[in-house]
Amino acid sequence: MRPTSHKTFAAFVVAALAAVLLPVVPAAAQSAAPSAAAACTPAQVVANGGFENGTSPWTQSSSGVITSRTGQTAHSGTSFAWLDGVGSTHTDTLSQSVTVPAGCSSATLTFWLHIDSAETTSSTAYDKLTAKIGSTTPATYSNLNKANGYAQKSFDVSAFAGQTVVVAFTGTEDSSLQTSFVVDDLALNASGDTTPPADSTRTPAAPSYTVSLSSNAAGTVWTGHESTTFTNAAATPLTEVYLRLWDNYHGTCSAMPITVSNVTGGTAGALSVGCTALRIALPTPLALGQSTTIGFDLGITVPSGADRFGHDGAFSMIGNALPVLAVKDGTGWHLDPYTNNGEAFYSLAADFKVTLDHPAALLVPATGASVDTAGSSGRTITTATASKVRDFAWAAGPFAKISGTSAAGTPINIYSVSGISSANAQSMLTTAKSAVDAHAGRFGAYPYGELDAVIDNSFWFGGMEYPGFVLDLVSTTALTHEIGHQWFYGIVGDDEYNSPWLDEAFTDYATDLAQGLSGTNCWNSVSWASTAEKITNSMAYWDTHSSRYSTVVYGYGKCALHDLRRLLGDAVMTKLLKDYATSHWYGVSTTAEFKAAAQAATTTNLTSFWTTHRIDG
Repeated sequence: MRPTSHKTFAAFVVAALAAVLLPVVPAAAQSAAPSAAAACTPAQVVANGGFENGTSPWTQSSSGVITSRTGQTAHSGTSFAWLDGVGSTHTDTLSQSVTVPAGCSSATLTFWLHIDSAETTSSTAYDKLTAKIGSTTPATYSNLNKANGYAQKSFDVSAFAGQTVVVAFTGTEDSSLQTSFVVDDLALNASGDTTPPADSTRTPAAPSYTVSLSSNAAGTVWTGHESTTFTNAAATPLTEVYLRLWDNYHGTCSAMPITVSNVTGGTAGALSVGCTALRIALPTPLALGQSTTIGFDLGITVPSGADRFGHDGAFSMIGNALPVLAVKDGTGWHLDPYTNNGEAFYSLAADFKVTLDHPAALLVPATGASVDTAGSSGRTITTATASKVRDFAWAAGPFAKISGTSAAGTPINIYSVSGISSANAQSMLTTAKSAVDAHAGRFGAYPYGELDAVIDNSFWFGGMEYPGFVLDLVSTTALTHEIGHQWFYGIVGDDEYNSPWLDEAFTDYATDLAQGLSGTNCWNSVSWASTAEKITNSMAYWDTHSSRYSTVVYGYGKCALHDLRRLLGDAVMTKLLKDYATSHWYGVSTTAEFKAAAQAATTTNLTSFWTTHRIDG
């Protein structure tokens, strides 16, 4: 995604998040620091986080906080922590002291939270739950956040590496009308400085999706069926999978834009993570190397708004609408929350065959190669096929379309909404031709056949990438950036929630190269907001520091890569990135793997470079 300078975040900042109080390292402590960083021992440091083993080592304000009594249910197991729910002036507390291992570049606090309340107000926070770690308050929740079911909360707490701190919850109720804050399955995972799992341990592997949908007259409602076949690549038998229904972020759990029903090949469980994750229990454990298929009926309702999932007048943008399989690796299932600040769309390369039945008056650009055939009663059937892509997106509307072919032979289509001049459309076609060839020359041939770009100057987010399909403003830089994502995110995958710099910084760097910019002296303008701020921070951090996200991840990230190029030399850096892309083609890379590749390309010790540029992992 390419954010614009006028981008604001008021539409998605959850009222629950409080200001983060960042720890300050005393000067004396800084001077006493050892010359070599301690090695990280990966660990999960919260004890009895599911409350299934009594109350120890938790400290609770009363014996009833940790409980299994009726009235609430556990997220898993039978026990949970129930704060408040009394309906009169009341305070409950729950805390545990934990030690975050030293030397770890990543530490994440997670817990599952359910809030129900008898309060009827939609504007006043009468009852509150505060979550703290050390002196930091990552979030405050209230009766205004009540919702059905549990939602997982996740916060970057890597600033506390090497420290012993208290994780604490305080629930306060006013004089009337109960609010229950129910917490379960807490964890604080610390990691870093270890070799990540290889691609082969990520599962379910080699997914293929077959989809058949039919739209209403406007292209804003789509119904039909989806199935997916996948293989277990892990030694541990697979007993379940999760579907990510990402676009349910754009609605509510009681009025979901994405609905899944009539599941076959497994049993649907409860929705979680804001109704963006659906657990499917498999009928029998799937052993290593075995494959199976699940299917379901699918409904998609596109909301109003010029968004990556939304309709701008007669034009619908339908990104992240098809349910895709979540990824499980050595750390477990990746069920991170949706972020509107950037992306959280972590998935493995897959094959798609998608059939879209729609009115003939609507053009339907889509991921992959498309073939149109006549349907019934003035309708068209667009069949799109795509191989080794991480997602599938499309649009629908009475677009103006122009087409061309890049010098290297990539077919390019520009679809414009009303109000985009023919001159601007032609300019974007010229930009796309140049950009796709420039990136391909540096990182490897573009593999997705045609490339479709939908141009709409109403997009609040600037631009958005999908495999073979991008959304953009009339902007040479933004379109060059989004096309660069075909390599960094599309071909060279990454965990976009936990390592956003691996696609955004690399794509911004590629954009500079394509536009002949060298980034000279750009690192001179770097000014860190705190000791916790790092290029490699996760979206859990950036969602609570949203005003710094673009500056650090895009700006400082690309400047760091320019500095690395100057250190290594142009020829070495060029070969490094070409080889790096080749070695992770259709796979998933990590910060540790990029750092290892860079170190292997030079005899210069890069340790101080990574430290100076705050690239951890």
